[in-house]
Amino acid sequence: MNDRELVSKAIEAMKNAYAPYSNCFVGAALLCESGAVYTGCNVENASFGATICAERTAVSAAVSKGERTFTAIAVAGGKNGDITDFFPPCGICRQVLSEFASDDMRVILFNGKEIQGFAFRDLMPLSFLPDKLK
Repeated sequence: MNDRELVSKAIEAMKNAYAPYSNCFVGAALLCESGAVYTGCNVENASFGATICAERTAVSAAVSKGERTFTAIAVAGGKNGDITDFFPPCGICRQVLSEFASDDMRVILFNGKEIQGFAFRDLMPLSFLPDKLK
């Protein structure tokens, strides 16, 4: 699956976002090593700490189906559903992704005009990984 196709799936997922408080609609599409794609959208909550981001929704969907190896994630979002800037994963999402991501997993962002890709290691160079718990 190419980057544009993955971004398209993220944009489609964005349409299902539940964002009555921030009005920021975000979608993510996670490509697994198996070739399967799992999508997610942000789901806000009046208790803001209970809000879940699109990236973590996609990770939860993939893991609940037995996936453990991810090769790329595309993220798109914007205020009121208008994509006008890049919406990179937040720090919590980066930490969750680090549990499964290789250093070279692609993180694909879309600002409504162009696609930019990054290696995961460039977004999360010092991940807290399971080996720290040994």
